[in-house]
Amino acid sequence: RKWNMDGSFNTSDADSSDLDLSKQSTPGPESSVSLNVNIDKNWGDIKGEDFIVRDLVNDIMNDDSDQNLQTSNTARSSGILSSVTSLFGSSVTDSDIDAALSTLKDRLIKKNVTSEVADALCESVKSSISGTSKKAFTRSDTIVTNAMEQSLKKVLTPSTSIDLLHDIKSKIKGGSTKTPYVLSIVGVNGVGKSTSLSKVAYWLLQNKMKILIAACDTFRSGAVEQLRVHVSSLKELCSRDPTHTGDIDIFEQGYGKDAAITARDAVSYGAKNGYDVVLIDTAGRRHNDQRLMSSLEKFANLAKPDKIIMVAEALVGTDAVQQAKNFNNAFGPSRNVDYFLISKCDTVGDMLGTMVNMTYTTQIPIIFVGTGQMYTDLRTLSVQWAVSKLLA
Repeated sequence: RKWNMDGSFNTSDADSSDLDLSKQSTPGPESSVSLNVNIDKNWGDIKGEDFIVRDLVNDIMNDDSDQNLQTSNTARSSGILSSVTSLFGSSVTDSDIDAALSTLKDRLIKKNVTSEVADALCESVKSSISGTSKKAFTRSDTIVTNAMEQSLKKVLTPSTSIDLLHDIKSKIKGGSTKTPYVLSIVGVNGVGKSTSLSKVAYWLLQNKMKILIAACDTFRSGAVEQLRVHVSSLKELCSRDPTHTGDIDIFEQGYGKDAAITARDAVSYGAKNGYDVVLIDTAGRRHNDQRLMSSLEKFANLAKPDKIIMVAEALVGTDAVQQAKNFNNAFGPSRNVDYFLISKCDTVGDMLGTMVNMTYTTQIPIIFVGTGQMYTDLRTLSVQWAVSKLLA
């Protein structure tokens, strides 16, 4: 369709043919790309036969080091609560603790922690301090800060195993009949699901696995083509390194199809053709759109993913809580989100409140964080680093 300068529809120079989204498009020039990409060789470490992604504290973009963390900790003890240190005398009262926690609460809210979560954290800290003997209060501000630090660490530290590589290897090596490990990537529109999926795929390729990417975003124009580009790029990157024995392909059924059925067919195809992992890309959807969210239960029933990873962007702010709740409840009574992948962490500096909000509200752990647009811009979360940033 074409429009005139005044905004009216140009009927004389328009293609009036129907747009058929059910036909599988023919791969174009975007399917074969020539990469000019500098791959970061230091984004992970080899441990035995495994390639392990490094944690965020080692990422150059954050300019962090052990010395910087110590500086941050020192600054936190002497800086943030210096204004309230004078409030404490030889004895500590509830009002003194409340004043210190008020300062900490304001700092957390400025770092994108919701007021509800900040209140809950402060209440937890106060409860833990109130049972402490006054003799233990050598420095009251340090006690309050340390208690908040421990509370934040408890929130961000996974309570269950997040050794995804071990889970994958256990499934693909066990049993007489090989079935692929199925990973599904979900999230709202525009958070970087396809890019994050491709980063996870590249990590799995470092571990010499055969990957099938399932193009199950059958509605967004260009979604399948975008995945084709990623798969082509990843193939080329792997071909440059003779040590790689992994491989990657794409499974697609075009546009306008039922995404749940496409996912089921992809898993079946992966099982018949010896793939180790099926990575399922899904359409972005508004978390408050019940019609779109309701289809996720059918998707979970047909695709039967081993793990579901929700991608959320670090800069989303307080809406992250409702996003996490709605997605976690969308897969049916017996299925939930397993992990969070927090994207765009390179855009928020020390405003890491989204991580606290989501993990506190759902108790779902963060498995990876995205730190840029390159395939190697994937890290695991350093809890100590995150807490230092939140309290700095």
